[in-house]
Amino acid sequence: MTLDAGRGVGGDATGAMLWQAWHTFGVDRLRRLPSVDELIRRHQGRLPRLVLATVIRDTLEAARTALAAEPDVDVETMVETAVVAATRRAGVPLINATGVILHTNMGRAAWSEEAVRRAVETARHATDLELDLTTGERGRRGSWVGELLSQLTGCEASLVVNNNAAAVLLALAASSKGRAVPVSRGELIEIGGAYRLPEVMEASGARLVEVGTTNRTRVDDYRTALQVHDCGAILKVHPSNYRVDGFAGTPGVHDLGPAAAEAGVPLIYDIGSGLLARGATWMPAPLPEWLRHEPGARESLAEGADLVTFSGDKLLGGPQCGIIIGRGDLVARLRGHPMARAVRVDGVTLAALAATLEAYADDEVRRLPFWETALSSAEEIAERAERIAEAVGAEVRVGTSSVGGGSAPGATLPTTLVWLGDADEMFERLLAHETPVVGRRFEGALVLDPRTVAPSEDETLIRVVLECRS
Repeated sequence: MTLDAGRGVGGDATGAMLWQAWHTFGVDRLRRLPSVDELIRRHQGRLPRLVLATVIRDTLEAARTALAAEPDVDVETMVETAVVAATRRAGVPLINATGVILHTNMGRAAWSEEAVRRAVETARHATDLELDLTTGERGRRGSWVGELLSQLTGCEASLVVNNNAAAVLLALAASSKGRAVPVSRGELIEIGGAYRLPEVMEASGARLVEVGTTNRTRVDDYRTALQVHDCGAILKVHPSNYRVDGFAGTPGVHDLGPAAAEAGVPLIYDIGSGLLARGATWMPAPLPEWLRHEPGARESLAEGADLVTFSGDKLLGGPQCGIIIGRGDLVARLRGHPMARAVRVDGVTLAALAATLEAYADDEVRRLPFWETALSSAEEIAERAERIAEAVGAEVRVGTSSVGGGSAPGATLPTTLVWLGDADEMFERLLAHETPVVGRRFEGALVLDPRTVAPSEDETLIRVVLECRS
């Protein structure tokens, strides 16, 4: 049976009347749709006005299309859903209960309270970013951070750029543009976000020369490359997100340093994750098992690297940036390169980084959220897990956490998991909550790992789980 404007149902008068009534009802529903201005007034303050207006107009257009086929469309719910979705795209604080400490999708290392305070003060006021307050003359950007890095690592000079990829790019561009750079085949890494070392080298203008094999490279492989090619540097890379075991080996910095010196080229060591030092007073003794394969920046310089590059977040526990430390003449060359200005950091990042480094200088690394989380004992985590589980009516099971962020591949830390049960439904409910909680699917269940939840968030976590279970 069809409804036709001219003939009605089967062409009779009754059908025409029904069509007219349906048409009138539909037109009336469209006329009674709230206006854009009215909806903006109802939802003002939740989004920037320009964005809010666009969201509302798009939603009303969708509602008009839907009303043509379904007269029971709930326009108010459609608008509310669209506004909530837009606010979540703008960035929402959430609780990381995945057990991955440096979660790449969740911002990696959280800042310390002091780093946040210093960053806010720097953003709010004029500062001595490039002003020498003793002379009143122009000063050097990041001079205080440079002093701290010299004290902590023994470097002659340092430079801070916007991330470690930029640090490697700048080091190669300044030292080796148009020249060859030997790299072990086993160190031609790719990390998250489609960062591929060969592509970074190409962008720098340096020419990659692969040496050795995937699993074994020797010093003589580098020496041969230095003799055959016009080389600008040797590049050694710590493969921070994978490990080659078994019949494998590659020269250490103490082996490559003399080879680089003989050829008159710098040895650049990209340690990636940013462990400041392995044997410092601020590190627990003995060194945790999960750090046994991570090189320290200070030790890398002492063993013979001329330049060391690493991240300011990840294992350092500060803001995202890239740090270059090493010989004074080489850092000066990098600082004077045109690319340096394009990749430099702002005053807010330097302020947060300074606060982070000061925690190391004070031997108080547990002021940094990363280290507080990573160094918490299994007993501390178990106690918190049991309290959370009791409050939400769940059970606990022994499990493991991971470092994440492309650091300490394969390493795990002992933890106690809060076992919630059904994975899919509860996972979606927790994500949709006003305060999202991200857990981990494991063995068909959803589990929450307190190790990656700040202790101050425990009560909020309990409340959210209870609300999502009701």
